[in-house]
Amino acid sequence: MNPYNSSPRQSRECKKGNTDTPEDGPRERLHMVLVEDNPADELVIRDCVAQRFPDAVLSVQKDGERMMRWIDMIETEYAPLPNVILLDLNLPRFTGEQVLERLHSLPKFQGIPVVIVTSSDAPSDRTATARLGAAVYFRKPADYDDFLKLGEVIHSVLYPSVSASAQI
Repeated sequence: MNPYNSSPRQSRECKKGNTDTPEDGPRERLHMVLVEDNPADELVIRDCVAQRFPDAVLSVQKDGERMMRWIDMIETEYAPLPNVILLDLNLPRFTGEQVLERLHSLPKFQGIPVVIVTSSDAPSDRTATARLGAAVYFRKPADYDDFLKLGEVIHSVLYPSVSASAQI
């Protein structure tokens, strides 16, 4: 079994023993794709992911064009699907909104949650990304400690039943 094809979000279960969930049992590695052109933001996001998901694999696409080529590759060849996509909106060559629109149009990506990670707080961006199926809109904060909350946001997207029960 390819561990990248079994998305916790799609199965709605927490795999036992995954360091990313509160249960015990066999471990499953998460695969995340980050689409980010800013090296400083990439570094902070890597920290967020590593702190909350120490065993996760994080692949980075540096701009919208590279992400579009990655999508083409996934569509035409066998390649592991990620469990979640972290997408900046302000990208060169193709915008994050264009990337999200493309992802939304392809059946293969329908079950993969997309977390918008952007500096934009424009209501039009929030509306457009919600319309295109983004799971969450996370505005990049200026404070590093606030930025680290992204790990919990990703966890709540991947494991909604665990996150909801933890809040009760």
